[in-house]
Amino acid sequence: MLEVSLRHRFSAFALDVSFSAQTPGVTALFGASGSGKSTVLSIVAGLLRPQAGRVALDGAALLDTAAGVDVPAERRRCGVVFQDAKLLPHLSVETNLRYGARRAPRSEITGAGPSFAEVVDLLGIAPLLRRRPRALSGGERQRVALGRALLSRPRLLLMDEPLAALDGGRKAEILPFLDRLRDVAGVPILYVTHALDEVDRLADTLVLMEAGRVLAAGRLETLAARTDLPALSGRRDAGAVLSCTVQAHDIARGLTGLGFLGGELRVPLRIEPAGTRLRLRLRARDVAVATEAPRGISSHNILPGTITAIAPAGPHEAFVTLQVGPTPLLARLTRDSVGTLGLAPGMAVFALVKSTAFDHG
Repeated sequence: MLEVSLRHRFSAFALDVSFSAQTPGVTALFGASGSGKSTVLSIVAGLLRPQAGRVALDGAALLDTAAGVDVPAERRRCGVVFQDAKLLPHLSVETNLRYGARRAPRSEITGAGPSFAEVVDLLGIAPLLRRRPRALSGGERQRVALGRALLSRPRLLLMDEPLAALDGGRKAEILPFLDRLRDVAGVPILYVTHALDEVDRLADTLVLMEAGRVLAAGRLETLAARTDLPALSGRRDAGAVLSCTVQAHDIARGLTGLGFLGGELRVPLRIEPAGTRLRLRLRARDVAVATEAPRGISSHNILPGTITAIAPAGPHEAFVTLQVGPTPLLARLTRDSVGTLGLAPGMAVFALVKSTAFDHG
């Protein structure tokens, strides 16, 4: 368990946050620039001492101002990855990595944690070992920085907007490696970002921040479906996040079946093998609602559900929350449609989702 409770006042900014998250897993601090995300990460790392607060990992206090505990940054065993990879330019990739291993506590060198070869394989950097940082792409530099942090045997991995400086192609290159890191390394991760696609892909716990405060914290799937959080519901890509498993591929029809708690979706053919777990955002604007089982339509996905809530989504639109099995979905409809169909909480309806709704990834 990662527990964070902090209070700190700057000249023009006050930080007052409190959240907890299960470990291992990825806890994403999400919010606009200036919301205090990086300040929280700096305090957890021991780079900034707050006026009051407590940080504990699995019951062990790294910081407790009330008890006079403030473990020095070099003893907190936090691996930090910044937006700038901060590699040593005069050293090869291999030497940069081994520099990280030299920073591991002696008692941990032969203890738990991935070996040099395992880290190189995990991050796919074997072909890069002889190169210098200047000969690497942005995505490659970030992978090496991740490897260096892992080889320091961290108890907690802190990542401060590690993909913010990368273009779309480089970002797509490194996200699969972060997926593997989350699933294989077993190190809890505190991840700072203002990019919702990174949250969808990586986060287990979402901490939504605004102006130095926590607006909400909890499981990503739960918060994504809430309509009372404008920082999420006010976006044009607002919608539910679904944890899915690849069921089967129908190559002849160009479709893949994705199972989730509540049913199955058919989407354009994907490359992942059967059994692969993944998460997808189903945007509210891609969901239509029918009061009767439709016939003769192009949508592959017709999901029976029950309306649980209706909330405003602007002057002329509304969010309709649907329960499909145990999974909440959101539909964004015009208020005219809500009135014409007589939609109300408790009604049994059908959610209609075009397969191509997922071609945005």
